[in-house]
Amino acid sequence: MTEVKIEISARHCHLSKKDLDVLFGVGYELKKIRDLSVPGNFAAEETVVFQTELGKLEGMRVIGPAREQTQVEISRSDAKQLGTNPPIRLSGELDDSAGGILLGPKGQVELKDGVIIARRHLHCDEKKAKELDSKDGDVVSVRMEGERAVTFHEVVVRVISGSKFVMHLDTDESNAAGLAGGNDWGMLG
Repeated sequence: MTEVKIEISARHCHLSKKDLDVLFGVGYELKKIRDLSVPGNFAAEETVVFQTELGKLEGMRVIGPAREQTQVEISRSDAKQLGTNPPIRLSGELDDSAGGILLGPKGQVELKDGVIIARRHLHCDEKKAKELDSKDGDVVSVRMEGERAVTFHEVVVRVISGSKFVMHLDTDESNAAGLAGGNDWGMLG
């Protein structure tokens, strides 16, 4: 068994350069708060509003840097509140997903698709993947011990050079497991 750190991935969005320009102004540069466990990714100071016909989520954190496509990640609870039904997908799998509207200080962007519930996943670098005898796309299980012990099945391995060894859960999954955030661990195997 191998111990893995658990991180809670709260609702957030990744913006394309085009949509960043619409929402914050042409040539706008995101301001970094802190680096994240995936190399090159960072939590930005900037937030947006995400809305559907039935509701809105304010203060949605933008994750930098800009990507090819805009992507919004919410939990199933968020989706129910907003009256939408996004699919559970890996990051970047956006075709035929849900839509909505992003509002920023300079404009708004209507998304035909791009809204997903992130599939639980485990980040690692090539060295750790080799130690685990795993490759990108493999599926594993991770067990959480404690008062609300639970095993998460269908955890997708994401091998990214330089990545920290962490599992990402959304807020619904972390709440169900009774995680506090920041210092939670599970056992892979």
